[in-house]
Amino acid sequence: MTLRPVASLVASVFALACASASAQTAASSHCAPLETQPANASSQKPAFAGQTRACAAPKSAAVNVAVLATGLVKPWSVEPLPDGALLVTEKPGRLRLVSSDGKLSAPIAGLPPVDARGQGGLLDVELSPGFASDRTIYWSFSEPRQGGNGTSVAKGVLSQDRSRVEQVQVILRTMPTYDGDKHYGSRLAFGPDGMLYVTTGERSDRATRPQAQQLDSHLGKVLRIRPDGKAPDDNPFVGRAGALPEIWSIGQRNIQAAAFDPKGGLWVVEMGTQGGDELNFIEKGKNYGWPLVAYGEEYSGQPIGEGATAREGLTQPVYYWDPVIAPSGAQWYTGSAFPAWKGNLFVGGMRKTALVRLVIENQRVVGEEWLLADRGKRIRDVRQGPDGALYIVTDEERGELWKVTPATGVR
Repeated sequence: MTLRPVASLVASVFALACASASAQTAASSHCAPLETQPANASSQKPAFAGQTRACAAPKSAAVNVAVLATGLVKPWSVEPLPDGALLVTEKPGRLRLVSSDGKLSAPIAGLPPVDARGQGGLLDVELSPGFASDRTIYWSFSEPRQGGNGTSVAKGVLSQDRSRVEQVQVILRTMPTYDGDKHYGSRLAFGPDGMLYVTTGERSDRATRPQAQQLDSHLGKVLRIRPDGKAPDDNPFVGRAGALPEIWSIGQRNIQAAAFDPKGGLWVVEMGTQGGDELNFIEKGKNYGWPLVAYGEEYSGQPIGEGATAREGLTQPVYYWDPVIAPSGAQWYTGSAFPAWKGNLFVGGMRKTALVRLVIENQRVVGEEWLLADRGKRIRDVRQGPDGALYIVTDEERGELWKVTPATGVR
């Protein structure tokens, strides 16, 4: 990224000032951070060097962006199929099939109704690890219930002609039911252990926030279930009195991005308030702090709780953003189309209107790049296809599906 001389000087001075103040700045004296806007919570300091405002990563690859489909209504997720077609969810409750050459199907029949108010609707979709033979798909949605709604996960079999989903079962209903319209999560990701990991939100309201810390609630958690929805016996809180057995980790605010790295580690990116988006490496039974500790501040400008950013026994984020990027969707790149991107983590940025590329070494962010920002679109999800291309959906009333390939490659 090339900065004008004055902007570059300001950014460098800012980075050096932070280093002097805390000796723990994300940007070393050898480079300016990519982010140069003032932080919302400017008095907060990172817990370790590199935890925020990473160096700008060198521009790594020129790309072509092909718009495969337009007119999608608030698309929320994209899932490539083995033959090059793609499943796309639309927030109002429709699941679409997009062919490799961009033909958009009629809505796939058979899905249960959704509560699409606010941030609710049809959310993530994930293929079964054995999809090639069992044609099973999983999806998350805000389910209308008596007394409110909640994040639920269903599974079903995609018919041979791909026109409908059959044998539909709701395998997980997060509890408690709540009458609200925000912070449902949720991403689905199968781990190398064959288990399905489900991310949730704490439903946003002050009344529900504390449940992110409570073991009798699914809110504000990462959950781990078997493909049939049952809790595995080796989950960390199985057998504890009053604890829900599906819980894998606690203390999360609203996770809309989750992906396994090439070594099998689970990473999530959760939305903060005004500042405080977090990249977390998820480990069994760990507590990630919300709302007891957090970076950033309330939308009112007031501190979050007591204003603490660290507390003994609570796990620090690997990285945080202030100002926020509003993260949604994540993908570790493992393909061969972009050799320079191998091992990088991609995150959709809705507030940032960019595809965020993170260079990570030894579980630390050492570089950051904002791609496609010139297009000015809210990026809701990013996935790697079997061809090594990246597929992206944009968060709009007339959303788009993009295919990102090397500029020198064949579309």
